[in-house]
Amino acid sequence: MSPFAGSASRTERWRHLRLTLEEGVATVTLDRPAKLNALTFGAYADLRDLLAELSRERSVRALVLGGEGRGFCSGGDVDEIIGATLAMDTAELLDFNRMTGQVVRALRECPFPVVAAVHGVAAGAGAVLALAADFRIADPTARFAFLFTRVGLSGGDMGAAYLLPRVVGLGHATRLLMLGEPVRAAEAERIGLISELTEDGGAPARAAALARRLADGPALAHAQTKALLTAELDMPLAASVELDASTQALLMNGEDYAEFHAAFTAKRPPKWRGR
Repeated sequence: MSPFAGSASRTERWRHLRLTLEEGVATVTLDRPAKLNALTFGAYADLRDLLAELSRERSVRALVLGGEGRGFCSGGDVDEIIGATLAMDTAELLDFNRMTGQVVRALRECPFPVVAAVHGVAAGAGAVLALAADFRIADPTARFAFLFTRVGLSGGDMGAAYLLPRVVGLGHATRLLMLGEPVRAAEAERIGLISELTEDGGAPARAAALARRLADGPALAHAQTKALLTAELDMPLAASVELDASTQALLMNGEDYAEFHAAFTAKRPPKWRGR
């Protein structure tokens, strides 16, 4: 995402989520615990706009995405979204579905790693938000459910049919997206849907620790690794190795690469600058 901003000032208060910033780590919390953090039109729009703002500022080096209360996110609000979409025409429905996809693109394209801290339910759009993160840290209460076919829609919503096979393989993705059955934490770990399984209640702290480790590391190297992982999913090998070569040449001319050598020579930890 471009770091260049126009006239709009930074948003000081987000209506549909909670944001904290601490030394390069952003923590974004979905904050409708009474409704298991079900997403509204405004919540989708806030996530889209927040990720764009944080990407432009370039002060954030890692982001934790979590949910308040008993679960991560139960998906789109049945009353506020599903009920409303029944009254929309095709153009309005296309605008809405494009917006939800923009949130997933923003999670994949933001120049910092995203760590999802999952407990309780991650269903529908909530499951896709977790899927779009770079890391999924979950506790034993976590359960993922891609429920779209259960409401009569395609399982390929918000990029799920693109991302899920690349995370768990085509066979598991077909089962999860076609049947919409819940996957509990132990199975999610077995098929590679989660990055790490913690003890009960341990996902937020472990996700925060991972985000701190990432934020304290070489931010530019992390950003470029994330960009290559996304870009090369659909590239032939020849194009991938050429892109890798160009990226490494640029990073070898950066401050962090020189800092590593200086630190190694002096037998001290590197002081990463993200440049």
